[in-house]
Amino acid sequence: MNTLSIKTYSLGYADWKSYLFTCLFVIGNLILPQLCHLMPQGGMIWLPIYFFTLIAAYKYGWYVGLLTAIASPLLNHWLFGMPATEMLPVLLIKSSLLATFAAIASKKTKGISLLVLTAVVFSYQIVGTLIEWAIVKDFHIALQDFRLGIPGILFQIIGGYFFLRLTAKY
Repeated sequence: MNTLSIKTYSLGYADWKSYLFTCLFVIGNLILPQLCHLMPQGGMIWLPIYFFTLIAAYKYGWYVGLLTAIASPLLNHWLFGMPATEMLPVLLIKSSLLATFAAIASKKTKGISLLVLTAVVFSYQIVGTLIEWAIVKDFHIALQDFRLGIPGILFQIIGGYFFLRLTAKY
């Protein structure tokens, strides 16, 4: 599978752009879930809170990715009550795993491909599911992203690929 070269950044805590991009990605992670929640079980099906975390970490590095991963669920919970309090730790862990895996993959490959994004998304989902199982003590609940969230997983992979491809030169 072909890998498309993309321009990536490794923004750190001392760079004001880190906070600008984090704000933009968090806003995306606030709006997209609200749109998805307009349909019944839309959040569980489309997994929207992860989308801009993937983009943030892949394009701008681990720092912007982790800030987005942590701020997005916390602000969504505070502003809209979603995710529910008992699921907040799981979403924070999965979001942080996604940001970490995406930043590592981006740094290693220096490009974007559907295969790489598939590996990133399935990596955080598998590890996150195991951690969720340890937290909630119910394997059926832990498998929810795989039982209901296949459209969201595909959206992260395919939508993330096209979004990153559109911004490849910037």
